Amino acid sequence: MNLALELLWNFTDALVQLLLQPFYYISIIFMMLIYRRQVLLERKLFHVRLHSWGNQTFRTIVGGLIAGISVSIAVAFLGISLTQEAIICIWAVAIVLLLFRIRYLCFAYSIGILGVMQFGLNLFTNWEPTSFMGSITDTIRGLDIPALLALVAILHLAEALLIKLQGVSFANPLFMESKRGKLVGGYQMQAFWPLPLFLLIPAQTSGSILPWTPLLGNGWSGGFSMMALPVVIGFSEMTQSLLPQVKATRTFKRLLIYSVALFALSLLSAWWTPLIIVASLASILLHEGLVWYSRFEEQNQSPIFVHPTQGMKVLGIIPGSPAQELGIVTGETILKVNGVLIRTKEQLHSALRMNPAFCKLEVRNLQGESKFIQRAIYAGDHHQLGVILAPDPDAGVALVMKPVSIFQIVGMKVNARNKLPDTYRSDDIEEDSFPM
Repeated sequence: MNLALELLWNFTDALVQLLLQPFYYISIIFMMLIYRRQVLLERKLFHVRLHSWGNQTFRTIVGGLIAGISVSIAVAFLGISLTQEAIICIWAVAIVLLLFRIRYLCFAYSIGILGVMQFGLNLFTNWEPTSFMGSITDTIRGLDIPALLALVAILHLAEALLIKLQGVSFANPLFMESKRGKLVGGYQMQAFWPLPLFLLIPAQTSGSILPWTPLLGNGWSGGFSMMALPVVIGFSEMTQSLLPQVKATRTFKRLLIYSVALFALSLLSAWWTPLIIVASLASILLHEGLVWYSRFEEQNQSPIFVHPTQGMKVLGIIPGSPAQELGIVTGETILKVNGVLIRTKEQLHSALRMNPAFCKLEVRNLQGESKFIQRAIYAGDHHQLGVILAPDPDAGVALVMKPVSIFQIVGMKVNARNKLPDTYRSDDIEEDSFPM
């Protein structure tokens, strides 16, 4: 009973700490800006809103809260030790990296860099800077890097599970250029989750002691206290060659392998300290390897969101539209409308006008089989039944992908410029695929 009461008291104290820290609120505002910017892009490309940035933000907050509590329970048995100064160091490095690339807002990079810095400082044990720099170097030298890398591994495991459960719901259809310069359809899958972590830390108190021995903790013979640490996890993937659900599943499996490998290295480095530099570099380089391999894979596969010789490929479905009621899904091909074989949007519109009150469709599903569906047409229905079709390769529309700065996101900047009279270009898409 005493242990439960002390845990509850420490949890309440840590919760107050979390509510007083600015980082958790900053991460939520950052996500809101990201999702708001995605809605602006949807309106610019399709003249319709496919997602609600408010609902997206709510889902990530709830998912992050559940994941944060689960991770907190897991790391309690690891004995990860942090101080307020260590939290400031981790977040300071993460924010500096954020200024270079959004995808660098990841503890795999910030803690990996701190591990490399600790290794470098330990090589020069006689160097003792004074004043402010001295306190920073002392904090870095005192970090428990193996435990922090184990935390990174568990966070990526939680991220992998969130991608598996929620990743597809954050998929946004896009028009983009293929490697051959043709216009194709594709998807950007981007989501962030703010995790409030409640970490047990050793404290010289006369209260209850832990009833278990932390795996990575040393010096837990005394009491304990609790500290709140807000973190952000997330991912962003671009795909032209895979369905969103397939891409999400592959990302889940690769992050699962990454988290297991990093966790094993963190345990080994706790046992033999020279491996700390290896584990720190692995945290960064393996993470970058995931980015590179995802990009390489996309460049060496053919796009699937292009129109076949017969029919029109479906890129997306507007929520609540007739197409959704009919059961049409992304990746299927509309072959016939009211008995007319279609090859262009003009033919689609003409076939729908043949019977303004009713429509019959023949659709080729993802298994290559034909299905026949029908529905009444009502006033106010979308002119394409709510179907977003793959782009016409000769339409003269192109999206230019390049890294997006944090300043563009804060300014809600969605850039567009005309290269030719019939060409629309946008450079507001992050080019990198990344897990965080």
